[in-house]
Amino acid sequence: MKVFKIAIPIIIIISILSVDYYNKYYKDNTDFENESIYLYVIKDDSLGFTDSISKYFKSTKTFYKVAEKLGYLNNKKTGRFKIDKGVGNNEIVRSLKFNNTPVNVTFNNQERIENLASRVSKQILEDSLSLIKAFRNEDFLKENGLNDKNVLSIFIPNSYNVYWNTTSDDFRDKMLTEYNKFWNQVRSKKAENMGLSKLEVISLASIVQIESRKIDERPKVAGLYINRLKKKMRLQADPTVIYTIKEYYNNFDTIIRRVLYRDLKLNSDFNTYKIKGLPPGPITMPDISAIDAVLNYEKHNYLFMVANPSNRGYHLFASDLQGHNRNKRAYIRWINSKGIYR
Repeated sequence: MKVFKIAIPIIIIISILSVDYYNKYYKDNTDFENESIYLYVIKDDSLGFTDSISKYFKSTKTFYKVAEKLGYLNNKKTGRFKIDKGVGNNEIVRSLKFNNTPVNVTFNNQERIENLASRVSKQILEDSLSLIKAFRNEDFLKENGLNDKNVLSIFIPNSYNVYWNTTSDDFRDKMLTEYNKFWNQVRSKKAENMGLSKLEVISLASIVQIESRKIDERPKVAGLYINRLKKKMRLQADPTVIYTIKEYYNNFDTIIRRVLYRDLKLNSDFNTYKIKGLPPGPITMPDISAIDAVLNYEKHNYLFMVANPSNRGYHLFASDLQGHNRNKRAYIRWINSKGIYR
């Protein structure tokens, strides 16, 4: 009887301890509506970490107790960690230790390295200055046959899975790897058959990208520029003049809808009214459709083009100067009628 009386309190104590252990480690401690959330953790930012978890956990007190017991608090990792709804502190700590989840970094047609760095910095931990420094690192450029004017070429617009806490150097190196993957055997062979380097294809594609927003027209536009290159003619591409104007006045936020004759005289390596051949780098980041339009350019005899007033977004093409001047007069009448003077 005495043994029974003693056993009852022990059972009660064990039960209480078991319930307490369960509540601390396994009872649902999440407080959000979605099926999961992501915590962005910076290793040495204790205040930011506290602010983050207080939004999503029912009890930060029990979380900290379990996190300390499991050795997490002194060994936090920087990253983006997925936390599922309905889990307890044990699973939360486990996720914070082992569930660093990549982000989808997306960028499109950026004009300059500065624009790209700004866009990427909004999606990963690194700031834009750190990214710019990595992109323009002299050793990196020299090792890969690049320079400040053409380094934008290696960034192919797309979505890429990278860790939120990836370093600037690692992000840059991943983009170079993706660039090399993009230039598969088929694309590389087409560029070789055209007599153009990969970097030259990107530079031409950047002009085609801006010259025509219509994807179905881009192979025809590319073919026109290829014809000019073959005939040793200047490309005389207005998008390169617009880039030159922005570069000359150091104002890439300005919107230029009309190129004036005086603009054609601006001295720049990018002004294809002044230089022969291709500019030394892209005037924007061309997307895949523009690059493939160059690699699969349409074969024809056109050498001139001007915007088509009656079919917005498309162009009128001509194989001789007489036909071009006729098309050009129609375009100038239209643009004057719209009151567009800059």
